Amino acid sequence: MFSNTVEYALRAVVYLAYEAPEARTTAQIAEATKVPKDYLSKILQGLAKKKILQTQRGVGGGVSLLRPPEELTILDVVNAVEPIERIRTCPLGLPTHGVKLCPLHQRMDAALAMVEQAFGNTTLAEVLAEPGESVPLCDGPPPPQALRLRRR
Repeated sequence: MFSNTVEYALRAVVYLAYEAPEARTTAQIAEATKVPKDYLSKILQGLAKKKILQTQRGVGGGVSLLRPPEELTILDVVNAVEPIERIRTCPLGLPTHGVKLCPLHQRMDAALAMVEQAFGNTTLAEVLAEPGESVPLCDGPPPPQALRLRRR
């Protein structure tokens, strides 16, 4: 349902949420998220244009979240990369359907609405604070920043 671009963007922002408010280089993000560096660079540029990330060149620069993880939702990231497109009118262009969707397209739109709601109601901080045996993007114990977010 979601492209690699969306998956990679989500990995990058979750990693940056771990590291917040510190900036990280594209190489550090690529290594941590297992995303090809050149592809990641384009994704990060797009996220910066959409005001999800900020970038700073030079010594001490890098990429960081523009907003705190508590204020950034999964939907913000998804919509910045590939917006969820709800079905408002008949995708086939059938004049007799217009805005009256057939049962198939009604169900498809309802599913998209549920995804949109779930992602819109979930912040990056909540993803990091979720209790469980697996920590996002980590093969071991959570980094100190993630523990700090879990305690809030």
